[in-house]
Amino acid sequence: MIMNATEPGNPFQFSHSSRVVAISHPSAVERFSPNEEVVYKMFNRLLLSYSKKKKLSEAWAQYVDGTDIVGIKVLSDPGSVSGTRPVVVEAIVRSLISIGFPKDQIIIWDRRKGVLVATGYDLIAKRHGVTIAGSSEYGYDPEKFYEAPLIGNLVFGDHEFGKDENGVGRKSFVSKLLSHQLTRIIHVHPMLNHYLGGVNGQIVGLATGGVDNSLRFTLDSDRYHQAIPEICAIPELYDKLALNVVDALICQYQGEERGFLQYSTMLKELRMSRDPVALDVLSIMEINRQRRRAGLEENTSAMQLYQNASLLELGESDVSRIRFEKVEDEGL
Repeated sequence: MIMNATEPGNPFQFSHSSRVVAISHPSAVERFSPNEEVVYKMFNRLLLSYSKKKKLSEAWAQYVDGTDIVGIKVLSDPGSVSGTRPVVVEAIVRSLISIGFPKDQIIIWDRRKGVLVATGYDLIAKRHGVTIAGSSEYGYDPEKFYEAPLIGNLVFGDHEFGKDENGVGRKSFVSKLLSHQLTRIIHVHPMLNHYLGGVNGQIVGLATGGVDNSLRFTLDSDRYHQAIPEICAIPELYDKLALNVVDALICQYQGEERGFLQYSTMLKELRMSRDPVALDVLSIMEINRQRRRAGLEENTSAMQLYQNASLLELGESDVSRIRFEKVEDEGL
């Protein structure tokens, strides 16, 4: 079903430039606890619909092949309730394995491996024979970086930490996990508000997870809105994006990386697109809709980030050019 802006309760309008497909199910989440089997079936149905294929093997073949090292990027810092829910990631892992994709070529990753363990991703890895990895622990590539005049306060683990030469702190280096290991990225982020980015979604998540020394940009919103899309445009990050998934089972519209169920709504939905910018723009619209319902101020300043991303041809920020389709659950 293609949704129209004139339909009650639907904030989206579109023409044809970018395509986003969503699926929801009333049993996907109960009392803020996701239903693993329902989510698994939802993901497979969503993938088939988005790819316009009848078999999972044919659907996956459009985004990965048997030689790829696939990195599933998650947001683990907020925990398993407000961050990327492990059941969504496990659904993707199970779907890949079901078509015969090699288990040892699947890596679940985020910035810090310890947080992945604390969130329960190590249990998924053990159950299915896949790997977890922290991009910061992998080390950083001295030849691949984003450079800006703003000097950061380097922290332990950053590539230039402890160095005192001229120009130290002006570069954000790409993790070797991305430059040397992964060939394709499946990005799975929650619908979680972010005070500078509007949503801690596809663009913010890829940029901050893929390089070091990114905290320096958070001190100024204009600099942040410029730097984050430019970091995403680095070939080792953006060119490896195979598929983007929004974990919209729960929408948290206040609190950022701290879990606040009182500021959360169970949307019971998953969204998918090749376009990370379109997904983020629609997520911000939904977050602002939930904020209005709760009597909170909307975050509109972040849209400059996504307009900048569009100028870099990372995706579509004009909502009138985003095609939003809703898949019927058909009795999952």
